[in-house]
Amino acid sequence: MKKEAIKIFEDKKVRSIWDAELEKWYISIVDVIAILTDSPNPQVYWRVMKKRLKDEGNETVTNCNGLKMVASDGKYRITDVADTEQLLRLIQSIPSPKAEPFKLWLAQVGYERIEESQDPEKSIDRAMESYKNLGYSDAWINQRLKSIEVRKKYVLHGIRRKKSGIFR
Repeated sequence: MKKEAIKIFEDKKVRSIWDAELEKWYISIVDVIAILTDSPNPQVYWRVMKKRLKDEGNETVTNCNGLKMVASDGKYRITDVADTEQLLRLIQSIPSPKAEPFKLWLAQVGYERIEESQDPEKSIDRAMESYKNLGYSDAWINQRLKSIEVRKKYVLHGIRRKKSGIFR
């Protein structure tokens, strides 16, 4: 089941569709380009950018889908869309001052994930900080982290049992 939604960013519309089966949002690439570039013709900007990226061998462009979305004239038209991961990769290719905050954020998240792979305790600390910022109590946070630990233990135990042939 697909559900259409209009998101507002800086007073501009961004068309999106939720695919419940795949559990992904698909977002109109042209709408995002219009916001980040202030291009008078974002469709042409996207067409040129798509060709350049294809010529460079960028697989993100190849994997973009076309879905019918409501156009400004009220009619449904095929529009290139990207899921969140694809969209973040495309934003990295947009030379625009408005895209810079996204690029800095992506670099920071990437750096944090590398840190967490070197020291897994940092991911726990980051999760606790995020939950506190969302207003959860220390008791709730501790319970949440314990339930995650228990769930992972059972999943890991189930995988080991399956590999050893106990499950048939």
